[in-house]
Amino acid sequence: MYTATPPQVRRTGQSRAAYLTLWMFLLVNLLIVEVMFVNPSRPAPNTLTSIGRFFGLHLGFVMALQLLLIGRVPFLERRIGMDKLTNWHRWTGFTIFWLVVLHPTFVLLGYSRLEQISFFAEIPNLAEQMPVLLGMIAAGLVCVMAFTSVRMARRRMSYEAWHATHLVVYVVIVLSVIHQVYEGSSFASSTLTKAYWWALWAFAIGALLVNRLFVPLVRNARHRLRVVAVVPETDQAVSVYVGGDRLDRLRARPGQFFWWRFPGHQSWWQVNPWSLSAAPDGRTLRLTAKAIGSTSAGLRQLPVGTRVYVEGPYGALTTAGRTRENTLLIAGGIGITPIRALLEDRDLTGDIVVLYRARTPADAVLIGELRDLVQARGARLHLLTGRTTDGSQPFSPESLRGLVPDIADRDVYLCGPAAMATTVQRSLRALRVPARQRHIEAFRLGA
Repeated sequence: MYTATPPQVRRTGQSRAAYLTLWMFLLVNLLIVEVMFVNPSRPAPNTLTSIGRFFGLHLGFVMALQLLLIGRVPFLERRIGMDKLTNWHRWTGFTIFWLVVLHPTFVLLGYSRLEQISFFAEIPNLAEQMPVLLGMIAAGLVCVMAFTSVRMARRRMSYEAWHATHLVVYVVIVLSVIHQVYEGSSFASSTLTKAYWWALWAFAIGALLVNRLFVPLVRNARHRLRVVAVVPETDQAVSVYVGGDRLDRLRARPGQFFWWRFPGHQSWWQVNPWSLSAAPDGRTLRLTAKAIGSTSAGLRQLPVGTRVYVEGPYGALTTAGRTRENTLLIAGGIGITPIRALLEDRDLTGDIVVLYRARTPADAVLIGELRDLVQARGARLHLLTGRTTDGSQPFSPESLRGLVPDIADRDVYLCGPAAMATTVQRSLRALRVPARQRHIEAFRLGA
């Protein structure tokens, strides 16, 4: 049984500090980039090529920013959260796409006017220079990634195929660095600007290598993770228990997630973000997944003893961001996993209400465990099933207010599909639930 403990309500200072750091990084560097543009190492041949340089310089900076966003920097991941960082990543990605279109377009227009040939004739002319050709190849790969990220194309691809396509980002990084070494006249006006530019890129690439390669390698070598049990939960959901050495040193918290790989059982490039479905106890980690893609569907066949490789823990869906004594937990589908883990967190005190949305009672994964935890915590559980129709909107402002009349005075934790998250967020705004009280992780990578 859970014993009453004094409420440990935490403020959102860490989250605000992370946002402030990110915005300051963006604005200060943009200011430096503008200064660099107006003081080039050599003048542009004409106005069109000058505009092309403007877009190219900003393209280089935005690409460095994107490296930091995909670098899974713990300072940002644990304070801002994957959901919000994914939005930054998405908008930064489409900004890169348009800059990739505009930069070569204006450069080609400028040189075609200078050499008095057609725009299309200038393309093979400039492509004879190897650094320019490499830049063109990088631009083409960026366009491929942008196309696969468009919602219509994304829905036709499996998560594994989409993720594999985006691995070309590492090829783009190499090609773009080579291109900048030989063609970067905008930041070559002085030793100081050169030092700044390459320090920026070294910082971004270093953060990527440290957080995506070196730290995970060290952690996995230290903890030696392996599958210790595989337990079917429903016809479509399965739990995987992972054991290892000194797992308490991972400092994982309920509500967080890892990026999981199972070398030997799947391709090396296949990785999935799955939340912990139980509070970590220092001895085992548990994930629970629904058979959506080929990787998650194959978890049921994982042999005991399979090697496990993880990155993390990540995510801000934890009690560290609490601002109120009472809490509302909302889950949709397999999004119940971090919510169920949060119910085991001793720091989650006060009155607790759980809303669990599933198509049918049979689709409610971990419902037995959830009911036991709710009973032990003295919480309230509402299982919301059935089809959504015009007359049945479980997450409308009216429905939420009817289920939880004091919702505006609670912290709200939400995990579920992107469409559901959008609906709930709209209702929370209508109910005047402050942004600092909304803690959200949505399935945007796999949606």
